Amino acid sequence: QVQLVESGGGLVQAGGSLRLSCAASGRTFSNYAMGWFRQAPGKEREFVAAINWSGRNTYYADSGKGRFTISRDNAKNTVYLQMNSLKPEDTAVYYCSARSYSGTYYWGQGTQVTVSS
Repeated sequence: QVQLVESGGGLVQAGGSLRLSCAASGRTFSNYAMGWFRQAPGKEREFVAAINWSGRNTYYADSGKGRFTISRDNAKNTVYLQMNSLKPEDTAVYYCSARSYSGTYYWGQGTQVTVSS
């Protein structure tokens, strides 16, 4: 099992930037594909971005393409989400996820991102 702890959320004005971090512990970090999801009030959790074990392949929801960048540092057991040109509709709790080879998902506790207009 892997444990995930997110950090880096906060309050930012529209057009600003934030960098989220997710520190993993427990199992071999490079065994997991990593991702970010978000959940806004009254809405279902939605996919934001994902990265494969090596970092060579990344995937983004349309909402974040061109603005968000996911990356990972396997030496530091950490995955990042750089968010630029933030919009009020990006306001949500952002969750880090780890997916094992067997398809099991692990989740962090979430970090709040609030974008003011």
